[in-house]
Amino acid sequence: MDLVWDFGWLVAGFVLLYFGAEWLVKGSSEIALKLGLSPLVVALTVVAFGTSAPELLVSVQAGLRDQGDIALGNVVGSNICNIALILGAGALVRPVVIHAQIIKREMPVLLAISIVFVWFLWDGRVQRWEGGVLFAGIIAYVWASFHAAKREPHPEQFEAFEAEELQAIRKGGAGRLVLDVALIVAGLAALIFGADRLVVSGVSLAERFGVPEAIIALTLVAFGTSLPELATALVASVRNQGDIISGNAIGSCIFNILAVVGLASLVTPLVARDLNRIDLWVMLGLTFLIIPFMWSRMRLSRAEGAILLAGYLGYCGYLVARGGS
Repeated sequence: MDLVWDFGWLVAGFVLLYFGAEWLVKGSSEIALKLGLSPLVVALTVVAFGTSAPELLVSVQAGLRDQGDIALGNVVGSNICNIALILGAGALVRPVVIHAQIIKREMPVLLAISIVFVWFLWDGRVQRWEGGVLFAGIIAYVWASFHAAKREPHPEQFEAFEAEELQAIRKGGAGRLVLDVALIVAGLAALIFGADRLVVSGVSLAERFGVPEAIIALTLVAFGTSLPELATALVASVRNQGDIISGNAIGSCIFNILAVVGLASLVTPLVARDLNRIDLWVMLGLTFLIIPFMWSRMRLSRAEGAILLAGYLGYCGYLVARGGS
């Protein structure tokens, strides 16, 4: 009976994380747009935070429970999932057009911070001062993004909303504002409770079946916390909105390393006991691999998406074999 409860809470945690992130992004984005903020600033701050909020909540709570493998494995696994599964699945549905800014700015940033993160984690731990360096990085990144957006002569339409919906948001009165605040509160509550249930049930199942916490974090937890990004990618592919797919996936990877690991290790130093260096090499290798894929014809083709997706499935198979050995 306890096994059924653990699986039940695991599924409930996934569901709460998904809807919590959706409500948080929707409410925060609408308030930001109502205040007249630049669409690019909203995408790089509010949406990036919202879609990475599950990783943040899970990693902070895992760190407080002295479960460093869950906290760090969640980030490593989520970045692997973002690049290989989300971009791969999105490109399979429809080739993904890559905006020049992703190549010129976001990818060099992601590559640099991934190398720094692997260097920090090479000894199996992330100290508070290292977390401070990473967290300072997210502040600098958001500040730089804000100033870059101010220099944009004609910012692009915020594609997460239809034109009619944008007008309704900006003209909406107090009732719409109250609804948006309620969405934010409900989203945060769902994220906090969902993250707690996901960590507790995931660790319980790992102990019950003798699977290392790191394997659970790299597979189930990482996939669960990446559900908002995956859902966004699939919907955006159907609607032929390639910027949303690539920007969401790459932006989430940046946020995961700088904000999630940074904040979680500032709260308490994180120690990874079972996280393998192979996992770090996979994350770093995919980050390198995606650059020439994006650079060629400034898009991800279906064939490249299939390669990424096959790589993700192969990596998951390796984790299952490693967990069973």
